[in-house]
Amino acid sequence: MKHPSSQLRTATRRAKSDVANKLISMFLHELSQSISRTWKVKIGSAEYVEMVREAFGNLCPYCSCEMADATFIVEHLDGMNRLRAGLHVPGNVLVACKRCNNEKRRDDSLTVLSLAASGWESFLSHDGTRCKMLCPTCKYWAARWSDEAERKSRLSENLLRIRLFRNRFEEFQTVLPALHATLPALLAKSYLECQVFAETEIKSLLERFRATSGVQF
Repeated sequence: MKHPSSQLRTATRRAKSDVANKLISMFLHELSQSISRTWKVKIGSAEYVEMVREAFGNLCPYCSCEMADATFIVEHLDGMNRLRAGLHVPGNVLVACKRCNNEKRRDDSLTVLSLAASGWESFLSHDGTRCKMLCPTCKYWAARWSDEAERKSRLSENLLRIRLFRNRFEEFQTVLPALHATLPALLAKSYLECQVFAETEIKSLLERFRATSGVQF
């Protein structure tokens, strides 16, 4: 059995991470609204929904499964986290099957990407030939398309389809270089500062609770 102090340290680390991640998410949503306020196409408009439908039909943009046969979820191509610094704006938001959304998180959570410049491109680059050992993502795609030639062809086709879709949004493409150049470093710094703040506040609250409640721990 874990000692209570060990459990407290684990809970503190988790709380610090939760607070920091929430701050990053809130900031990225606020930034998204500010940046796209004057854009011609709005993220929640019928026009954008139609553009997504036109580009991908009723298929998952990653695995091409029929969305009617799967649980689907709103998907951010560039993940909205401190590493990928994605935004909730036209050109970055699609609808994907939940399985692909979950599998893609492995690439989105990598500090350094080796297969591509972005998380979504990296996710679609695991064709079974580029990783030294078959990784979970390579195995995921191998289960989807067992034939290697078909798998490479399908992944390449979906990569191109998504790139063409993103390129339709000139305003988004215009701000991308600045986002990629500045946001990751800013978010990494804020993430660490928020963790320190959370840890300090947790310790302070524990001490205040101990002093006022009379509970000993």
